[in-house]
Amino acid sequence: MTAFDLDAYNERARNGPCFICSMLAGEPGHEHRIVLDDGVHVAFLDRYPTLPGKLLVAPRAHVEDTVGGFTEDQYLALQLVVHRVATALAATVPTERLYLLSLGSMQGNAHVHWHIAALPPGTPYEQQQFHALMAEGAGLLPDDPDRTERLAADLRTRLGHPCRHDQRGA
Repeated sequence: MTAFDLDAYNERARNGPCFICSMLAGEPGHEHRIVLDDGVHVAFLDRYPTLPGKLLVAPRAHVEDTVGGFTEDQYLALQLVVHRVATALAATVPTERLYLLSLGSMQGNAHVHWHIAALPPGTPYEQQQFHALMAEGAGLLPDDPDRTERLAADLRTRLGHPCRHDQRGA
């Protein structure tokens, strides 16, 4: 695991541009490996993973209210994408338990997004749940661009959906 600069992250989250909208606009410094883009939703690998294959799923439109920002049909469509991506992740990496949660707030990372993380089998209980997800505790997985790209390619294949905007980052 590598150290995580929580102060720099908080500064970006609270005072920087929306990272999802910036990624979708192709802005430098906001690249992510997209694994699904259906024109309405996007799924991409987390740039700051604490678990192998950690993903985020978001609507392409900038929506800030996790429930009230959607019609019932839009919310259910987003949850179908979350389910589909989570199923692909569990089929791609060893998984004891899938964690699905929406984080962010109006004070930072306001664009609605769902985190999908696969807990590896055999992880000691004390290192599970929030401990496994929070970078300031567990640290980040070491950067391995080749392994990350192979994982992204495997997920794209499992999802069977070509991406419209593949924002591969370094």
